[in-house]
Amino acid sequence: MKRLTREELPIDTETLARFLIGKIVVRETPDGVISGRIVETEAYIIGDAASHTFKGMTPRTRPMFLERGHAYVYLNYGVSWMLNVSSEVEGIGAGVLIRALEPLEGIPLMQASRGTEKLRDLARGPGRLTQALQIGPWADGLDLCVEGPLWLAHDDHEPADIGVGIRIGITKDADRPLRFYLRGSPFLSGTRALNV
Repeated sequence: MKRLTREELPIDTETLARFLIGKIVVRETPDGVISGRIVETEAYIIGDAASHTFKGMTPRTRPMFLERGHAYVYLNYGVSWMLNVSSEVEGIGAGVLIRALEPLEGIPLMQASRGTEKLRDLARGPGRLTQALQIGPWADGLDLCVEGPLWLAHDDHEPADIGVGIRIGITKDADRPLRFYLRGSPFLSGTRALNV
C-alpha cells in the first residue's frame, strides 16, 4: 500500500470520483491503523447547484477550494460527519464525497466505534464510514497526500466494473449521473436498485 501523491490525482472532479474507486482511505489512530477500500463516491462538480461551493467560498467551505487532495469534513443535518476530497486547482471549489468503504484493516476498532459486529454495515454510507474511521471536524482541511492521521493510498488492486448512477439524498441537480460505485460490492450504500 502506497500513499497517493497529488500528481496522481486527476484535476477534474468527475474523473477524480471515478479514479478513487478502488483506492484506500487510511486512518492512523493511537490504537492502530484503520483502513477501507473506496467502493462508492459522488462528484460535486464546478457550477453544481447541489454543491456547498455553488454560492462561493465561505469559512465552512474553504477546504473545497484548496488544491485537489484535501479533506472537506462537514456535519450533515447535525447528525453525521461527511468526508470529501477537494478535486480541482486551488481557488476552484468542487469535491468528491466518499460514500462507502470495504473494511480492510482495524476491523475490531471499526466495530467498537460503530457499535456493531456486522462487517457489511461498518462503512456502508458516508456517516457510517466517518464513524468507523473516527473522522470528525479535526480532519477538515487536512492534506490527504502527506503523512498524517488520515491519508489516501493505493495498491495493485484494480476495480473490475465501475457503475454510474444518480446521486443519493439530494434535491438540486439530482438527475446528474455523478455517483460512481464498484458493481457487485456488498458494501455499497443505497438500495440494490440503485446499484445495478
